[in-house]
Amino acid sequence: MIPRKLLDRALTPDKSGELQLYQRGDDFSISFDGKELMSSRMHGSETVLAELACRPIANRAKARVLIGGLGLGYTLAAALSVLRDDAKAVVAELVPAVVKWNRDVLGGLAGHPLNDRRVEVQEHDVCVLLKNEQAGFDAVMLDVDNSPDSMTQKSNDWLYSEAGLPVIYMALRPKGVLTIWSAATDRAFSSRLKAAGFSVHEKTVSARGGGKGGWHTIWVATRPD
Repeated sequence: MIPRKLLDRALTPDKSGELQLYQRGDDFSISFDGKELMSSRMHGSETVLAELACRPIANRAKARVLIGGLGLGYTLAAALSVLRDDAKAVVAELVPAVVKWNRDVLGGLAGHPLNDRRVEVQEHDVCVLLKNEQAGFDAVMLDVDNSPDSMTQKSNDWLYSEAGLPVIYMALRPKGVLTIWSAATDRAFSSRLKAAGFSVHEKTVSARGGGKGGWHTIWVATRPD
């Protein structure tokens, strides 16, 4: 078996844990305190996260979308492949090292999406961007933690809470779409989305694509007005 090599590590901003970047052969992965969060061998659900958010708004002129969590770049690349040339994709990534990794060793995995002129990177907490948003997003994609029960950064709890979801609702333009990635389903979270005013659909998608690699959950929540 090819040994796994630790390439780099970085503390989370609240210093509650550490992200590790690993390589095994052609595969790259990011772990949190030794538990794998994402891998280049299983990124099908990250691509679907973007497609479900961006396809309904793909034809809007000068669409603005927000991606919370850069990861390995697959969600961003999928969004760019759907959006028009006049769109703007804002990426909020809390850990600067993850941005650095995507500009360097991870860049080729998803086709160097950070080099696209439509991309704007904000090395800030996505919660802050949502609270301060005034212009409005046509779509918001969140892949900032393993599930609504936050693991990597406790500030992520706000995103999934009864306080945070109405703020996301107001940050969306009419008919705007919110998609949220999770490693598992959560019935209580679906109820919170509906209580915030969203029209909600819960999708189960394969981690690797084609029904392989286990299953992940994506919530598709639309602002109806």
